[in-house]
Order: sequence, then C-alpha cells, then structure tokens
Amino acid sequence: MVEIPKLGLGTYGRTGEAGIAAILKTLEIGYRHIDTAQSYDTEAGVGEAVRRSGVSRSEIFITTKVADTNLEKSQFIDSVERSLETIGLGPVDLLLIHWPSKNDAVPFEDYMLALAEAQRRGHTRLIGVSNFPIALLERTERLLGKGAIATNQVEIHPYMQAPKLIAHARRKDLTLTAYQPLCQGAVASDPVLQRIGGKHGVAASAAALAFLMAEGHAVIPASANEVNLRANWQARAVTLDSNDMQAIRALHRGERSINPDKSPAWDD
Repeated sequence: MVEIPKLGLGTYGRTGEAGIAAILKTLEIGYRHIDTAQSYDTEAGVGEAVRRSGVSRSEIFITTKVADTNLEKSQFIDSVERSLETIGLGPVDLLLIHWPSKNDAVPFEDYMLALAEAQRRGHTRLIGVSNFPIALLERTERLLGKGAIATNQVEIHPYMQAPKLIAHARRKDLTLTAYQPLCQGAVASDPVLQRIGGKHGVAASAAALAFLMAEGHAVIPASANEVNLRANWQARAVTLDSNDMQAIRALHRGERSINPDKSPAWDD
C-alpha cells in the first residue's frame, strides 16, 4: 500500500505565478506531498511547479479532489481526466471526493462507484474522501469494501479534534488527513502551543502539527510564506512527551471554521 506522507502542503489560494513560486519553495524545503483540488484553480500551478522543480515525479505525492459540481455519472470521469490533463504529470497518487452530495442530490452510489472506476482506469493510485461523517464512511465500506479508501480529509486542529470521528477511524485503521490544521493561523498565538513549541525549540505551529501527526493524522497546512513553510517543516523532528500531548488535547473545544451550507451532519 502506498503511504500518504504525513506532512504536506495545502494549495488553496496558491494561484498564478505567486502560487507556483510558493509551491517551488515548498519543494525546495523538502515537502513531497502536495494537495490540490478542482475547485482551487491550483492544479495547473502544481503541475508547473513540479516540472520546474527538477524533483522526480515519482518522489512527489499529489492529491486532487473531485468537486461536488462534478459528481454526476455523466461528468465524473471526464472531470478527472481534465484534472490529469491540467496537472500534466500523469496519474495522481490520491483522488478524493471533495464534498458528499448534499441530501444525496446525486446518488451516493453513483459517485462512489465512479471514484472506484477512476482508480480501476489507472487515473489514481489511491482513492479517498473528504468531509465525510461516520455514517457516510460506513456506507462507503458497505459499497466498496473494507480498506478501499486511503483517507478521509477533514478539518482537524487543536481546537477541533473530532473525537468521535477519530475513534471510528482508529477502529477502521483509516488515516485522517487534517486540513486547516493550524486553524487559519490561530494556533500561532496560543500560549499553550507557544510554551510547548518553545520547550522543543520550534514555533507554536510546529508543535500543533507535531501533535496531529503523533495522533496518527496526515497534515496539509497551507502557506506561501517561506518562514512559515520552514517552521511547519520542523514539526517532523519534534517528539512530544505525554504531558505535551495531554496539554494540547485539553485545547479541544469543538471549534469548526469550515462549515458551508452543503456540509453533512457532522459527528463532532
């Protein structure tokens, strides 16, 4: 099984030449996991940055996501093939459903079977989902079988630790990928995370990311700032002790920052 690198870059907002420059800097620092999506308008920039970087495609893990506007059977595979053409690097490593169809406006079975079909056609090595609550994860398992999906990408950070979803994922041996892992930068000013980061000689953001990775999650913080990119990268070398972990777990308060009208019924 191909493993999802624990630390990657989220590319939301990294558009145009400035976005390409940020992704190039990310690859120069050492990141090898890049997350994009049809709805971000960053697929072309990701492909261009990888080509310019000189880093072998085989060393880079690329994720993209099918938008909820492309879930219809008649659109799904065509949209994936457009994404591959836009990125221009061959198959992706991971293909996700970005959001489930609200109120099953598109039948669940239609787009989940289309996702599996994209994998069968060789368009992606792994498949997964995003913003799926437990009920939809269970429907996925019944439809596609145990272990069919590699991840569920959801909002997780020190203030939203999703305990019910995490417990379910652990029972199913399912990796969660944390988006917004720094709560849109809010963790930088958190005194608990500042203290723990200082203890380990890193920024508060690195302490937060180290915590999430120690909990078993992959993390995809987004930044275009080289200082922040380097600070986040340091999280890989941080080993938190049990007191650190306990202190950060205590920060959970169910604070969700991404909750559009199309959201499913969350567990946490």
